[in-house]
Amino acid sequence: MDGRISGGPQVSAVRAWSFTAAMAAVAWLPLIGFLLLIAAGGLVWGGWQMIALPMLWLLPALYTRAVLPDALPGRAVRPDDEPELAALVRDMAERTGFGAPLLVRIVPEPAVLTYRVRIGGGHAYALLLGLPLVRALSATHLAAVIAHELAHERHFDDRRTRALLAARVALAERLEGRLRPLAPLAAPLLRATQPWPWQEELAADAEAARVVGGDAAREAVERVAVIDAAFDGIAQDWVEDLVEEGSYPVDLYEAFDLALQDPLVRARAAREDAEEEALDVYATATHPPTAVRTAALPHTGTGTSTSTSTSTSTSTSAAYGSAPLVLRDAEVVAEWCVQRLACADGPGGTLQAGGGGGALRPEDLKPVRLLQLDADRFRLPADGGHRAEALAAATGQSSPTGALRAALDAVADGDWYGLARRMRPRLRWLPAAVRRSLGCQVLASAMGAALVPLLLEAGWSCTSRWMSTVLTAPDGTVVDLYEVLVTAVDGGDPAPVHALLDKSGTEKAERA
Repeated sequence: MDGRISGGPQVSAVRAWSFTAAMAAVAWLPLIGFLLLIAAGGLVWGGWQMIALPMLWLLPALYTRAVLPDALPGRAVRPDDEPELAALVRDMAERTGFGAPLLVRIVPEPAVLTYRVRIGGGHAYALLLGLPLVRALSATHLAAVIAHELAHERHFDDRRTRALLAARVALAERLEGRLRPLAPLAAPLLRATQPWPWQEELAADAEAARVVGGDAAREAVERVAVIDAAFDGIAQDWVEDLVEEGSYPVDLYEAFDLALQDPLVRARAAREDAEEEALDVYATATHPPTAVRTAALPHTGTGTSTSTSTSTSTSTSAAYGSAPLVLRDAEVVAEWCVQRLACADGPGGTLQAGGGGGALRPEDLKPVRLLQLDADRFRLPADGGHRAEALAAATGQSSPTGALRAALDAVADGDWYGLARRMRPRLRWLPAAVRRSLGCQVLASAMGAALVPLLLEAGWSCTSRWMSTVLTAPDGTVVDLYEVLVTAVDGGDPAPVHALLDKSGTEKAERA
């Protein structure tokens, strides 16, 4: 292959490698500067230990990266244990022309990823499938997701593309901390090279549509985005909250499956996905926005495919159906995944349990069932109390009502951003293009956390088992408080929020 993605930017090898080298250099610039500073200090003051000690500190990490093999993340799926899943993966490999040895492994998060591994002196590929996706997607949508991922390796597996995408990821990671001075150097490079991963994703989507049909591929893209955002915003909070108390939720995935059936949860997840995409001012995203991906996919039977490919994709969808693929060892796999989330700080786990005190063991935690706990405790946002306290501290008020009134006065005066920055000091590190939008979200969330208890005391009720920001008034009216608050802050009109305070009886009581 020549390294060019079909339908993507057609550039010379020299330009592609130049971008890769430039991004790698900027990504490593802080470390290079640090080492040069240490070396200069050693030369000036004659203290060679200033050079030796940092190098000794770096040697274990360099040795681990260069010599020791990476442990395969996830739990292995053997064909004899899960024949249905193995058959689906094998079918997708055949339909996409993927002929390399393939290892299938289940991971706790809603991830789908393939990468090359070395086994017994030879090369193979590992396909990581997130358990939330296996449980929540229909078999047809799961087939579309697998076909999409295998298409990456089948059609875009060349050294030039891999190097460029790896350099982009490394550079984007450097912008997540406080190294914002790198942004003027990094942002132009990331923007210039973003067409590569975006066109790769769109081409892989087209391959999935060829295999399972455009409609199924489109629905899979939409549902994966919702599941990913919901898991990050719901399930991760559940696990973190319980781990802090010395327990873990054995029915995490069962509870998450129920939460996904709530249309309010799905709407919230889709909104958060869109908001996150809008805040990508440095062009770090490797995937196009969900709306762009779905718009690029054809509708099945619209004439965009040949009759042969259309009939093939239709038969594929019919063969797998609309029900999720059931794992035979579902309980064992779910238990393993929950324990990895709660206890692991490494491959297969994303949380560091115990507040940074090292990885826990399953026997260190008490198993509990989420669905048997008080529902009010796990409604989103999980940190509502902290947000209300932050609003009170930022406004200098001691009561939720006083904090809300002070915030509404700031909204009316147009100087609300100062409150948001007092609650989230890291806003100052963000580019000007997104400060206002993110600050609006921060303030609206804090105001909602202070307003919800007042309305509940006045006889309102939570509309959803899983969310506290959507309430039902005594007359049956359903109100999305977050939407009302964001609109009020962004538009500078606090009247709708004052009306809600009046309905809670708080302001009337205080005026009396």
